[in-house]
Amino acid sequence: MRHRKAGRRLGVSTAHRRAMMRNMVTSILEHGQVTCTLARAKEVRQPLEKMITLGKRGDLHSRRMALRFVKSKLAMSQLFGELAERYQEREGGYCRIIRLAPRRLGDASEMAIVQLVGSEKDVLTEVNDELKKSRSSKPKAAKKESVLKDVSAQLKDQPEAAPAANDADAPASEAKAEEKADAKSE
Repeated sequence: MRHRKAGRRLGVSTAHRRAMMRNMVTSILEHGQVTCTLARAKEVRQPLEKMITLGKRGDLHSRRMALRFVKSKLAMSQLFGELAERYQEREGGYCRIIRLAPRRLGDASEMAIVQLVGSEKDVLTEVNDELKKSRSSKPKAAKKESVLKDVSAQLKDQPEAAPAANDADAPASEAKAEEKADAKSE
């Protein structure tokens, strides 16, 4: 039984797992996203969130704590510069895990993308913002009126188009009726 044993082992030793988490967090901070297995993606969330929280604090002790884990100067400058400003008002939930449909060919493990919310490669935040703007920009009463106007305009146009379509179909239906009559007479 695995009672009181939190975390995933990921099939590697403790030192390998710790080094892998450090590398993944550094890559995510540098590039904005990383593709990995779903289990690794879920496991990397915790140290990544912790590093961004340290970056938001911004004091010397936080820098030294983050420097113990993050491996590159570029990632540290991103963490205490751009990311600290971006997530200053946000309380947690700095990363997003997106499951990918095709599984990995070798072992059929589920794949996922771990990305920072609001990064350059984050398309979902832009789509959600556009949806919220389109929903909130039009009041519901005005939206109903515009829908009613559209439907009424379509209804006005429809009776004019319908007779023309019937006239075009009339010769075809007459030809079919003549063919049926010929078939019955034979």
